[in-house]
Amino acid sequence: MMKKILLCLTLLAATADSDAQSGYKLVNTFSIASGGGWDYIAVHGNKLYVSHGNQVNILDKKTGDSLGVIPGTIGVHGIAFDDASGKGFTSNGRLNNVFVFDLKTNLVMDSIKTGENPDAIFYEDYSGKIITCNGRSKDLTVIDPVKNKVVATIQLTGKPETAVSDGAGKVFVNNEDKSEIVVVDIKNYKVMANWSIAPGEEPSGLSIDRSTKRLFAGCDNRMLVVVNATNGKIVSKQPIDDGCDGTAFNSKLQYVYSSNGEGSLTVIEELSRDNFKVLENLRTQKGARTLCVDPESGNVFLPTADFEPNTPEGQWPKMIPGTFRVLVYAKK
Repeated sequence: MMKKILLCLTLLAATADSDAQSGYKLVNTFSIASGGGWDYIAVHGNKLYVSHGNQVNILDKKTGDSLGVIPGTIGVHGIAFDDASGKGFTSNGRLNNVFVFDLKTNLVMDSIKTGENPDAIFYEDYSGKIITCNGRSKDLTVIDPVKNKVVATIQLTGKPETAVSDGAGKVFVNNEDKSEIVVVDIKNYKVMANWSIAPGEEPSGLSIDRSTKRLFAGCDNRMLVVVNATNGKIVSKQPIDDGCDGTAFNSKLQYVYSSNGEGSLTVIEELSRDNFKVLENLRTQKGARTLCVDPESGNVFLPTADFEPNTPEGQWPKMIPGTFRVLVYAKK
């Protein structure tokens, strides 16, 4: 009898876990009529910055109303911000440069040459610098946001996809070519270590929980790898869906998110520094592969569009003009 009771309790626990929900629901859709592809999306204050084609669309994050456009950002990937200088920065992949724009007026103030095909870009708060991940030249460009000058180029051994900082002098970079995380000493602009994250393959999205010192690397083989940011050891491997190109961490909820291009948002709860549980694979829409999380509301924003049917196997489907939009998910 005792064995039967224990079996029943085990089955009930398993059922409860499988039915666990994140509480997120689609609450809004912001349509953007301009043409072209997209990559990263970023929230800053009340504004949502959306890379799209050869421009950045700026929306009110609550209503979706247009607040401006930064034009001429050909092949734009990402957007970063430095509040101290009142400047924003866009990584323009096809121009091999960064545009500097005024956060109040949105006007482009300057351009800065980078390595080849600058992709992800972010503000590194320990050094007070702007950093771009340059995919084709396989290096990082470090920019002084006050002087609008390049102060260092850090050569890597593979394609840097995304980077994050621990806020204490280390920058972590996903090396997509070699399935590893590169550790950079941002004070001295030197590579400190290369950590393998196998069995994770081709990492793209990367985020960090600074309090627990855990890195979250979204990989191409349907896996999110959790890495100890102090020694490079893998502490957990969580299942995600296909096509991840972004991860994010919500410190208020202790949630890790993976945006998956096949059309889902994986929500993972951080129960402790080494214990994680998938709450939900929330169905989104095909192409919603990047994301950002509003630190104030916890809302999740994912850009996507409709695609032409009957695309040959192995080719990325073409976007249907006029269908680009941002999906807004809120916790209810």
